[in-house]
Amino acid sequence: MFILGLNAYHGNASAALFRDGELLAAVEEERLNRVKYAAGFPALAVRSCLEQAGIGLGEVDHVAVPRDPWARLGTKLWHALKLPGFAMDRARAHVRFTGLAEELAEAGRIPLGRLRARFHRVEHHRAHAASSFFLSPFREAAVLSADGLGDFGSALWGTGRGEKLSAGGSVAFPHSLGLFYTAITQYLGFWKFGDEFKVMGLAAYGEPAYLDEFRKIIRGGNGLAFRLDLDYFLHHRRGCEMTWRDAGRTPELGRLFSGFLEERLGPARGPEEPVGKRHRDLAASLQARLEEVLMGMLGSLQKETRQKNLCLAGGVAFNCVANGKIPDSTPFEKIYVHPAAGDAGLAVGAAAYVYHHRLGRPRRFVMDHAYWGPSFGPERIRRAFGSADTPCSSVNDENRLCKETARALASGKIVGWFQGRMEWGPRALGNRSILADPRRVGMKDVLNARVKHRETFRPFAPSVLAEAVPDFFERSHPSPFMNMAYGVLPEKRGVIPAPTHVDGTARLQTVEKRANPRYWKLIKAFQEETGVPALLNTSFNDNEPIVCTPEEAVDCFQRTQMDVLVMGDFTAEKK
Repeated sequence: MFILGLNAYHGNASAALFRDGELLAAVEEERLNRVKYAAGFPALAVRSCLEQAGIGLGEVDHVAVPRDPWARLGTKLWHALKLPGFAMDRARAHVRFTGLAEELAEAGRIPLGRLRARFHRVEHHRAHAASSFFLSPFREAAVLSADGLGDFGSALWGTGRGEKLSAGGSVAFPHSLGLFYTAITQYLGFWKFGDEFKVMGLAAYGEPAYLDEFRKIIRGGNGLAFRLDLDYFLHHRRGCEMTWRDAGRTPELGRLFSGFLEERLGPARGPEEPVGKRHRDLAASLQARLEEVLMGMLGSLQKETRQKNLCLAGGVAFNCVANGKIPDSTPFEKIYVHPAAGDAGLAVGAAAYVYHHRLGRPRRFVMDHAYWGPSFGPERIRRAFGSADTPCSSVNDENRLCKETARALASGKIVGWFQGRMEWGPRALGNRSILADPRRVGMKDVLNARVKHRETFRPFAPSVLAEAVPDFFERSHPSPFMNMAYGVLPEKRGVIPAPTHVDGTARLQTVEKRANPRYWKLIKAFQEETGVPALLNTSFNDNEPIVCTPEEAVDCFQRTQMDVLVMGDFTAEKK
């Protein structure tokens, strides 16, 4: 049985394909059309998934879509009366979905009559919850999905048991943890879609001096429910204005914060204005309040469900700083966060929900790595080097390849590392990565200036051998998808200063040999060379989606100040 999951006509458009409950491929449209957070219909992602599986669209039995027009119908009708413009925009989106089968058939290059799949609608947050629980190693767990807005809901919680998900409660529009965080992100001058992670990084540089005011902006933290003080916001008055239908442009979100917020906290920062102490303290206050509310919700969820395992999804689950505090702040003992916790993950979640919850099929798959995208053979890699007139050499011995690369890293060189299947989700996890020596104090600034061309305050992550994590970090709970931030042991902060953030934490990736043997061997070779079982890791890109193809990797290598490029068994070095 083949099930195709689609996140369509929404930011982070994506596709995922399952066979008999096991994931075969998962791809975000942005990696293929090169438009950051691409929306529209994921035609290229659909083709990629089918090609990787070696099947045609006519062989697909079910199509799962994470959108349910009947969910929270009363809430939708109420707000339609109050916000006719917003309601019309949502109605146009609903009409777009009526042509889904035709667009899918065109993407799969088959006549509509040969499309035999049965279509299923899955409510947005149930798809989020399914993406985490049904792909986790847990047979039972508490589940929380929290994001900006989906099917007029912003959060859902409940319990997963075996092949079933039961909802315990939810929060509906206009109250939203995600919109709260995004509104303050805009107020701080970061207007691009997806800029919330920048503010999370900035928060470490400030103090929560405005926490009392933020406790007025969002009230909660003593239970699972929370409420926004809507005087600080605009979205309840005119809706969430988003240009999310166009596949050819990055989505844009309209202004969410009101003039009242500026009256209370001062003028908003302009995008080109320097980041000052007030902005750093506001970011710290935002992060602190999010953590207070989230930990309160999770504490209540654990009491309600009596579960020791926790599954998280939704955009809020990308807040690795908050995630890293869950073990110390709640009774939960084990945590699983889907690697594509945001809306891209809905494609996987909707398909898994249909297979297990609706069709009742047994679980036998665990997503313990994130390498579900396309890969490229040696001839394609060789041609990419040749087409770009970039001399390369072949190293057919893997141990030698890793040792030579480790020596280059130890000497201070910046390495583009391109291997195997592309990662699923926003993090580069050792297959489409830029790597550097974590021991060098100035490496963060060098990378931000020479390669990434981004804000100086933004941190990088360490990839660490899983078995060495207790020797460097205050916690050792696995973080294979780089979605947990832990304190670096005080005596180790001077050993790996480059990926250690200003507050003494790091957003680590734990690397296991079985999940990514070649990347593990490279880090092991670096340990043998230097004594340090870690590398500084960042995504292989420069203000663009992470590279997917060998040609894109060579192009990025040439126009940035990387020193070495390793693709498959081929290496190139700038002289």
